[in-house]
Amino acid sequence: MKSGDSATTNFGDELSITRSKRHLPPSHYMLKIESYSILSETVEKYESGVFEAGGHKWRLSLYPKGNKKMNGTGHISLYLAIVETENLPLGWEIYVNFKLFVFDQIQDKYLTTHDADDSSIKRFHDMKTEWGFTKFLPLDTFNDVSHGYLVNDCCLFGVEVFVHKHSAKLECVSITKKPDNCTLTWKIENFSALDEESYSQEFTVADSQWKILVYPKGNSNGKAKAISVYLCSCNCLLSDLKYFAKFKLRIRDQINKNHVENTAKHWFSKSLKTWGFSKFLLLENLNDASKGFLVNDTLIVEAEIMAVSNIKLFA
Repeated sequence: MKSGDSATTNFGDELSITRSKRHLPPSHYMLKIESYSILSETVEKYESGVFEAGGHKWRLSLYPKGNKKMNGTGHISLYLAIVETENLPLGWEIYVNFKLFVFDQIQDKYLTTHDADDSSIKRFHDMKTEWGFTKFLPLDTFNDVSHGYLVNDCCLFGVEVFVHKHSAKLECVSITKKPDNCTLTWKIENFSALDEESYSQEFTVADSQWKILVYPKGNSNGKAKAISVYLCSCNCLLSDLKYFAKFKLRIRDQINKNHVENTAKHWFSKSLKTWGFSKFLLLENLNDASKGFLVNDTLIVEAEIMAVSNIKLFA
């Protein structure tokens, strides 16, 4: 391989790996071996000292003559292993992007070995504590002094470990139809004394909070023409989440039972936390005593939520 070149190889039983050279040394750990030939005759597997990277403890596992159990004969096998996991929580998972190195002492460059997919992330967990390359480098190549990896029976390996911190939150959304305790009945006494706008007490449906909003003399294009009635999400005041509701707003006819009601559905948000009807009931009909909506200056308004979203966040 020429200086600055990169190449992708596949040894049949492994995923494709990419090799390239660079001057920059490995960031996290280097393993220098003197008298490599003696070491290779002495041990099948050599484990390096423990080092820390990304808040976890690691070591290199080197098979000087290949990991024969994984069909690595004729190659150097090199792996990254996580250690001291006994204090990690049950079900732990560590996501890592790593590179393994061997130093070319002639070109003064490090041969970098990693998955062909440079963005590949490996998941370390209780059942898989080691990742790497069974066929890290052919022994013929490694032992050929012209390649510079083994010079005067001395070589240098290295590793970079980049841990991806798990900081994502999980949002779980479901829709509940016909939730329990889904109706708020708001009996407004002294209706004629209401201000420009008035809110009901807060009520809870499926862990979300709501209020009824009334404009006695209307707002928007219903101003001075009709009473305006809306449903208001209390959750949206302090949250950037959206909340869904299919709902029915109702003004009760206290005499004839000919109630006036309208149905709507909406995703409520911080920027649009109320939804309803600006022309819910014409003021002339509201004030007509024979129609039974306003009795003894008392108005009865109801909100019935027929379906509502349930949103849960998990760290």
